[in-house]
Amino acid sequence: MHPSPDPHPSAARLLLLNAAAVALHLQADDVLAAVREAFVLHSREQGRVFPVIREALATGGVFGIKAGDVPGENLLGFKAAGFWPANRAVGGEPHQATIMLLDPATGRPACIIDGNAITTARTGAAGALGLQQLARPDSATLCVFGTGVQARVQAEYALRVLPHLRQLRYVSANGQAHAAFEAVFSGRIAIAHAPDADAAVAASDVVITATPGRGPLFSAGAVRPGTHISAIGTDTRGKRELPAGLLAMARLVVDDVAQARGIGEAQWAPDVACQTLGDLLDGRATLARQAGDITVLDLTGLALQDLTVARLIHRQALAAGSGTDISWPW
Repeated sequence: MHPSPDPHPSAARLLLLNAAAVALHLQADDVLAAVREAFVLHSREQGRVFPVIREALATGGVFGIKAGDVPGENLLGFKAAGFWPANRAVGGEPHQATIMLLDPATGRPACIIDGNAITTARTGAAGALGLQQLARPDSATLCVFGTGVQARVQAEYALRVLPHLRQLRYVSANGQAHAAFEAVFSGRIAIAHAPDADAAVAASDVVITATPGRGPLFSAGAVRPGTHISAIGTDTRGKRELPAGLLAMARLVVDDVAQARGIGEAQWAPDVACQTLGDLLDGRATLARQAGDITVLDLTGLALQDLTVARLIHRQALAAGSGTDISWPW
């Protein structure tokens, strides 16, 4: 049942949570659980994902909205987000995201949350859940394309869920070693810059691509039997990280079929059969990996991931008295 509307609309409150407030409550294990819940809700059709808005702007940025709800849990909201590359010139983060949770009974906003760290963490958690389902448990070598925030969090979560990882190779955009990226993992795993993308892929059990998606990053022939690939960066029509022909060689798993075929890697091979990660997590489907199987996880990002993690942060903030509580009459 939905709660009845607030009998005193003039007393309504709105909680504002900036990046510092979010950071207080963003714990990896909690995020993993919330993101897993999002996938299961999606699999059971208990949560809805609305059509994605993703548009290029005259300013050079890309703006998008991902929205959804879980009617049985009174959860409704959206994330307004995108990519503004010019932000780097002024020392800012190019990825920007803001999440709003609303009361589904009245439509009034309940919480506005800085979504940057949430987006990073929930995407990392989604990648980790995919690795648990698809990568060989004995995977020892990891190749990461990218050195940005998302590349780092994907590698962090990979170390968390693949305990046999012993070597990390990374491929940078400029072909040069990246000291800051290496420093994050120094002392935790053997790490080395890989100047040859195909050679790095051929020597790896797991490959993670976390780039802006400007084109294929390696050749299909470099992928050895038994490799798992997580494709993270393609989330807009026209973007691409994986080479032509790879999906047809692989067992493909996506977060949402329609969304993956519209804006993910699957847009380049829409007829390739696929399964959803939510179905695997919920036991509605199985993927019996053979030793020589190539698996691909195509993640485009579900609104439900943002909402379940935002709800987690909102609840913890209310309990702790975090954030800024303001009057919001309606």
